Amino acid sequence: MVLLERTPLVVPEAAAAAAAASSPLRRPSPRVLREVPPPPLDPILPYLRSINKAMDELRTGPKFEAAALDRLKICYSTDPRLLKIWILYADAIGDFDKAYKQLEEKRMFLEHALLYDAYALFLFSKGKVLEAGKVYEVGISRKAEPLDHLKKMHTIFLKHLEKIVEEADADAQPKPSKIQKKEPILLDPWSESTMNNLLENINVDLKKFAGYHKSNKVYHGKVPLTSPQNVLRNKVIELGGRKYQIKGSPGTGAFAKVYKASVDGNTEDLVALKIQKPPFPWEFYMYRQLDTRVSDIERPSFGYTHEVHVYADVSVLVCDYLPYGTLLDVINSHLVLERHMDEVLCIYYTIEMLRMLETLHSVGIIHGDFKPDNMLVCYPSGEITDETFKGETRSERNQGLCLVDWGRGIDLNLFPSGAEFYGDCRTSGFSCVEMQEQRAWTFQADTYGLCVIAHMMLHGTQMSIQKTPRPDGSYMYWNVELWKNLFSTLLNATSNGSDAAVLRSLRMSFQEYLCSNRQLVGKLNQQLAKQKTSLCLS
Repeated sequence: MVLLERTPLVVPEAAAAAAAASSPLRRPSPRVLREVPPPPLDPILPYLRSINKAMDELRTGPKFEAAALDRLKICYSTDPRLLKIWILYADAIGDFDKAYKQLEEKRMFLEHALLYDAYALFLFSKGKVLEAGKVYEVGISRKAEPLDHLKKMHTIFLKHLEKIVEEADADAQPKPSKIQKKEPILLDPWSESTMNNLLENINVDLKKFAGYHKSNKVYHGKVPLTSPQNVLRNKVIELGGRKYQIKGSPGTGAFAKVYKASVDGNTEDLVALKIQKPPFPWEFYMYRQLDTRVSDIERPSFGYTHEVHVYADVSVLVCDYLPYGTLLDVINSHLVLERHMDEVLCIYYTIEMLRMLETLHSVGIIHGDFKPDNMLVCYPSGEITDETFKGETRSERNQGLCLVDWGRGIDLNLFPSGAEFYGDCRTSGFSCVEMQEQRAWTFQADTYGLCVIAHMMLHGTQMSIQKTPRPDGSYMYWNVELWKNLFSTLLNATSNGSDAAVLRSLRMSFQEYLCSNRQLVGKLNQQLAKQKTSLCLS
């Protein structure tokens, strides 16, 4: 379209002026006898007409002033009709990158799903598949509206991409050879060099995510963020225009300190502040991946972060605060009384953990630090029924655990296809069999942790394993305790491939067991109520 090709990419008032100068709707010269009719079905014409009319009214008004143009700019800066003009222009000149960059700089239309959908489709048409996927993820992280539509388009995009990859793999598949053997790619996902490379690769994406704030300066507050807990208690920390008053410390990990804090003096508005030195934005990245990849119904099981503040010397992650303690607290509360958890509670929490890992592993995410002190306890808003455990879907209100601490999370999408890992998680009692024997691993880092937690719930101790020979010469890892199927299946994985189907099968077997006896569900409700009261009083 000639009109678009001649019109530079400009801010709204300049676009209107240029449109008025070049549009066939401008006032005719005295030498022109009649106006040339516009081209048929011109998609941009209605918008140019409305802008042109508004400009004429402003210029011919009795009290014309330049400030009026600024007001017009504000008026149109959020109007989706103007966004459509930008999209038409970008498509006409074939340079959507330039248009998107300018809209980013002007902070215009970032809340509109149409912007990200159109840009992603443009990139996809140019063969820039990875970039297209990232655009969808950015839009979803910013909660662009309508969000449901954007998520639907992202899902369609991923399915289409998966089909393309499968077809490409089939075409490129070499003829089988008896001597050909593909060696797996082995990487240590937690090594300093790997993490530095990953952070460098995602740096551009981080800047686009909602809630990401970075400063090249060190933190200059009234109180150093790395001060001891007794010094920080009741102190106020200012971050991004908000004031956080430290109320206590729910826990301290190997890599960071976590504090409970009230927001802007509101004692009912509580958050968790995770302070880490040196700065480490990786966990924020993992949370944003969860936002885009995990379904809405399962998303509450993995915690939320609102924002991260990255300084030259330290980083602060602002997350949701849950008040009921951790699964480790639950286990210890029984051990103090010299008894173990009731089996129905163990089953309930095992179902929750199986569902978590099934969800994560199916979207290419490994938690990497799956242990009970990273499981925050939640309680259903109503009574659990046997319907809770039937079928594939569930109500959000029935969530029982929330998995947090994503600092050692692994995004498989950032690694070559088929990559396997080596290296130890260095968490006592939670190194999987493959780590212990210095063999390659993938999802076993999480599933082994699940087995350890299940054993702790059932028996109050961490799990020990034995190696026994099988008739075929291989080995079996076993623990001759309850739930033989769970332990034998997960501890004897023969493949590093996806385990989502296996996890689903195990979860369904536990759910079917609970549904087989209504008394078990009633007992579960009693145990949860008793547990909640006991922990709140302690």
